Amino acid sequence: MVATLPPRTAEDAPAPRSADRVAHAADAGTLEIDASAALLGKDLVQDGEIIILMLRPSLWFVTLSSLGGLVMIALFTFALAYVSQMPWAAWNDTQAFAIGAGLVALRLGWQFLEWLSRVYILTDRRIITRSGVLRVAVFEAPLKNIQHTSVFAEVRERLCGLGTLGFATAGSDTFDAFWVMIRQPFVVHRTVVETIRRYGR
Repeated sequence: MVATLPPRTAEDAPAPRSADRVAHAADAGTLEIDASAALLGKDLVQDGEIIILMLRPSLWFVTLSSLGGLVMIALFTFALAYVSQMPWAAWNDTQAFAIGAGLVALRLGWQFLEWLSRVYILTDRRIITRSGVLRVAVFEAPLKNIQHTSVFAEVRERLCGLGTLGFATAGSDTFDAFWVMIRQPFVVHRTVVETIRRYGR
């Protein structure tokens, strides 16, 4: 679910239409606060901070981010299986494919840990991104400093209904943080923009 954006002052009592649309999105169940993400994200949120969104990448992130490595493993495996036909080879094709399957499992397992480590948070004060398995990296920026946001979608993402959000802060000529391979990227982006307009301006 998405937290409804409450008014900050008495003058705000008649909530603006942007807040109405965000609340409607919550009622319609179009966005969710990921329960598993909350385990990591709770330590990043300050007391009194209102959580609007708390997301992870789609599980497709595990497979799509591993495609290049999986192709290389497949080529290596078939090469091993081919060489196994040579009389001097110390392995057979069954062992070659077993090695390939093990490498695939390791690659996907590592990417799954990467998926677990990623949390994307939008509050009434900040944009927060956490990532990293061995080396944790946390990006945070006040809403008032978010100068520009964009949605990107590669072909592989579009095929799975995913997209990536980029965030640029004031004074930066490039994007400082990304929410990678999230579901319903345009709905999420609209919520981010409306939250920035309400709380960050």
